[in-house]
Amino acid sequence: MGRPSRYAAEGIQRTITPDAVFFRRCEILALGATLPLAEIAGGCTSAPAGLTLGSGSPPDGAAGQAGPGFLPTPLGEAVATPFDEAAAIVQPPLEYPKSAAIARNQTIPLPPGQPSRRTAEIVAATHNNSYEFLPGEGGFAWPRTKEFEVSPWSLSLEGECHRPQTFDLDALWKLGLEERVYAFRCVERWAMNVPWVGFPLRRLLERAQPNSHAKFVRFVSVERPTQMQGIAETRDEFPWPYHEGLRLDEAMNELAWVATGMYGHPLLKQNGAPVRIVLPWKYGFKGPKSIVRIEFTREQPPTFWGTGDYRHEYGFISNINPNIPHPRWSQADSYWLGSDPREIFPTPIFNGYGEWVAALYPDEPRTQQHRLSWRQTAR
Repeated sequence: MGRPSRYAAEGIQRTITPDAVFFRRCEILALGATLPLAEIAGGCTSAPAGLTLGSGSPPDGAAGQAGPGFLPTPLGEAVATPFDEAAAIVQPPLEYPKSAAIARNQTIPLPPGQPSRRTAEIVAATHNNSYEFLPGEGGFAWPRTKEFEVSPWSLSLEGECHRPQTFDLDALWKLGLEERVYAFRCVERWAMNVPWVGFPLRRLLERAQPNSHAKFVRFVSVERPTQMQGIAETRDEFPWPYHEGLRLDEAMNELAWVATGMYGHPLLKQNGAPVRIVLPWKYGFKGPKSIVRIEFTREQPPTFWGTGDYRHEYGFISNINPNIPHPRWSQADSYWLGSDPREIFPTPIFNGYGEWVAALYPDEPRTQQHRLSWRQTAR
């Protein structure tokens, strides 16, 4: 996870793209994109840094969202890509029931002071830190997901609860198909706005009726080295399966989200299909993908990045906070994924969602902190 380069700030557009553009899916897919590759550094999964317009004309004035059929190679040069290949990248592996209706929730607005337009789907689909498929050596994750099977699927709720149970995909979908556009911020500084489809995590956890001993929630992702090349290549390097955790009060917050879809359809494999966690006030690594187990625990659970050599970089709380620098780069600024040149804006504490979550963290640092060194433990 190398230190990002800094670019001069560009003016930020604050007009949201009309829903009609993003939900006219076939027309968007026919556009493709030109995606310059981000800088590649040791330990960082490479991904496109932005979206550059080509000579085509997007529908309904969706300027700045897509161009003609181009995609970058892993080395960064733009090459012509057939439209059907661009469409395949954003082709979901599953379909919601035809009778299902997705309700758009507009009561939780995007935070002020940062870009308010939705990220183009092709950008969100090709910029992934998916170590399960592509453990840090560069390139795209999506070509390596073909062997990954997402159906049938089950998610179990276990541990300190009165009603442990298991959900299949149909049961999860019946818990709700609501769309919320959340701001997403990676620990590596890039940011995007994604329309996630799913339901509040609290709704799922309450089904299991956590008991009085439950203080934390542990999430465990699937581990299939025969289908996930990244896991197979790093079995001795990383503590697979991927695992993360929250305090129970964090998990019960209204913003904590179980995503089963994005952009009006089920999740793509590279984006965490078929079910993942989204926490818009925390760095992206706190939201595990392709989860198969949720456990209620008495003690704070260990996390994938929070142990060993990385414990001074990736803490258990890991709220988005410009006052807490990463040991190798500043978190004071964020850059908008899909902009070229980069649009840079100040990082708001809690990613701008303080109204919803600040009360959970009365001790959250509000002044500039020192960078931690190896052997220290991050917050």
